[in-house]
Amino acid sequence: MKQNKKLPGSPKSKRDASPSLAQFIEHTILKPEATLHDLKRLCDEAKLWHFKGVCVNACNIDFVAKELKDTGVILVAVVGFPLGASTAKTKAFEARGAILAGAREIDMVINLGALKSQDYRTVIEDIQQVVEASKPFPVKVILETASLNDEEKIIASALAKGAGAAFVKTSTGFAAGGANVKDVALMRRIVGSDMGVKASGGIKTLDDAKAMISAGANRLGCSTSVAIMQSLEKS
Repeated sequence: MKQNKKLPGSPKSKRDASPSLAQFIEHTILKPEATLHDLKRLCDEAKLWHFKGVCVNACNIDFVAKELKDTGVILVAVVGFPLGASTAKTKAFEARGAILAGAREIDMVINLGALKSQDYRTVIEDIQQVVEASKPFPVKVILETASLNDEEKIIASALAKGAGAAFVKTSTGFAAGGANVKDVALMRRIVGSDMGVKASGGIKTLDDAKAMISAGANRLGCSTSVAIMQSLEKS
């Protein structure tokens, strides 16, 4: 019988995958130049290490959905990415299409211009339309914290909660900065224990991952997920 070839850096066994940490991680590739080879490897790594999910751009959902079928790994798609500057109707249409194609969680970017203009009605309606279009599946709202002051982070987190989102998320990974412990702790404090917090952007090491979880994150968006798990094995 032909044996499956292991990926470089594979866990020695299923137990070595340390599922407690792996189940925090959404293995991510959002660069626009990602190839089918890149996506296949992403999915293979996610299955091998038992990551919670895989996060990709909407154009890649069809391929990734087939790769993840019946694996238990959640397919997460981004909407209004990375600027958040499309209309609420467009974001809702994109979310609905992503769900129909196989996505089971949606990460949407908040309307930053409306937030900074204190046009909170537009912000909350934007989120609500995506939440409605994504039902019954959860929506994470990307705040792009590097572009906000603390007051705006507080307001954005509260609006996301009020609009029915399931998570708030720090960053797209395309802005000047990503997740940090202070922002994650602030977001957790505002949304409380009944809503998720996803830290993403710049989480490169095991220490980074542990710090975000300690601050209140219950999901981590990472592109260096395998390296993080390898560090955990070594430790």
